[in-house]
Parts: sequence; structure tokens; C-alpha cells
Amino acid sequence: VQLQASGGGLVQPGGSLRLSCAASGFSLNYYAIGWFRQAPGKEREGVSCISSSDGSTYTEDSEEGRFTISRDIAKNTVYLQMNNLRPEDTAVYYCASVKRPGTCPMLDWEYDYWGQGTLVTVSS
Repeated sequence: VQLQASGGGLVQPGGSLRLSCAASGFSLNYYAIGWFRQAPGKEREGVSCISSSDGSTYTEDSEEGRFTISRDIAKNTVYLQMNNLRPEDTAVYYCASVKRPGTCPMLDWEYDYWGQGTLVTVSS
């Protein structure tokens, strides 16, 4: 099981980025994927997740309406589209996976596999 996160970079406030999480060694039909982030000096927090069985999603209230999680089963890749970015969105973003049906979890300890992280910096 491997996860490769990419797509981070430097963007101005109000800008957009799309993060990708390429999965290998397993199918998204059986694994939930979560996006988490960790800002300097802060604890890691959940951002959004997508379930394995039906692709239902959950996004934290603070990102609702700005961030959208989606997946491409054929490419075995999950995306996090981030719009209207704010300086407080600056963090290393990680994707993680866990084999489970039903609602995707939003707590990091519930995930078994992690990607290496991609840095998002929102600054003018």
C-alpha cells in the first residue's frame, strides 16, 4: 500500500490548488481516503475524507464550500480541490488510507497508511 501526495505549492490568498493522492497496491473501492494537514506548531487535523463503498464525502465546517474531495477510480487517485485559499490554510497536507466500508473516518489514528505530505503555502 502506497500513497503519493502531490500538487502543493505557493499560492496567493484567494487562489486555488488541487492536491492529488495517487494510490497503489490497493483499490479505492475498498479503502477510505482522508486528507489531513499540519501547520507549523500545531497538531495534525482532518480536512476531508471520502468513503470506499459509495464515494460519499465529509469536509470539516471550516473548509466546507472551499474544499472539495473527489476520486477517480480508474486512476486510483483522490483529489482535494482547494479554492479561496487563506493564509491559515498553510500547512503540510497528507493523504491517508484505511480499509473499511461505510462512513469515512476523520481522526488520524483511524488511518493505517500515510503519504509523504505536500506543502501548501498561502502568502502574498
